[in-house]
Amino acid sequence: QLQENQDEIENMMNAIFKGVFVHRYRDAIAEIRAICIEEIGIWMKMYSDAFLNDSYLKYVGWTMHDKQGEVRLKCLTALQGLYYNKELNSKLELFTSRFKDRIVSMTLDKEYDVAVQAIKLLTLVLQSSEEVLTAEDCENVYHLVYSAHRPVAVAAGEFLYKKLFSRRDAEDDGILKRRGRQSPNANLVKTLVFFFLESELHEHAAYLVDSMWDCATDLLKDWECMNSLLLEEPLNGEEPLTDRQESALIEIMLCTIRQAAECHPPVGRGTGKRVGGK
Repeated sequence: QLQENQDEIENMMNAIFKGVFVHRYRDAIAEIRAICIEEIGIWMKMYSDAFLNDSYLKYVGWTMHDKQGEVRLKCLTALQGLYYNKELNSKLELFTSRFKDRIVSMTLDKEYDVAVQAIKLLTLVLQSSEEVLTAEDCENVYHLVYSAHRPVAVAAGEFLYKKLFSRRDAEDDGILKRRGRQSPNANLVKTLVFFFLESELHEHAAYLVDSMWDCATDLLKDWECMNSLLLEEPLNGEEPLTDRQESALIEIMLCTIRQAAECHPPVGRGTGKRVGGK
């Protein structure tokens, strides 16, 4: 009897879905389309056994192409609620492979709010499975740390930090109290220098520092470590920094000191709609 009742309820839900949602998710009014996507996100989260499958997820995937930014935004926030729960990751694998390219392209959305949420969604995807995003996918997000729009840049900075800077080897745990070039931050500072040089936007160190300021403050303020990398002899088996790398490290260091002292983003970076960049 319990099974019969459950089947009857699911049949009713299915009838409501096909009779209402399937017609209204393409409604002429954007607000109604947005409500539909927001609600289906809640259904998939609350009752994942019934709703979190590709028969329902595809509607969110298709709607990511909606002409209205507010609707695209609801798609991304609905998906964030799902990817945030690691227990649901296995049910999202097919959707991720099918719609990943669309999510990556949305990091360049003309609506800044949509671009920010697309980057945040990719950060959650990255945390659920590192293999999903290709090197090219990641590079498309990395270069946004130089965006003139600060919320986009900060979101990209967090993605970059999670991908390149947040992993520590187990052996690092034993040397956490070491300082200078022997501290765990030494390799992370070098990684920052290498990234900065590879991105070939050498006049924009202040933008890179500002993008990572919120998520990597301890690293960016480890001036003792930066000083020792510049002044002390390399450890046994350690590659010394080249002149070009030292110059880049000095530039980054100066930007971190300025950011700490002035407490505001660099000139040319803002949060308004009319700032340059995508």
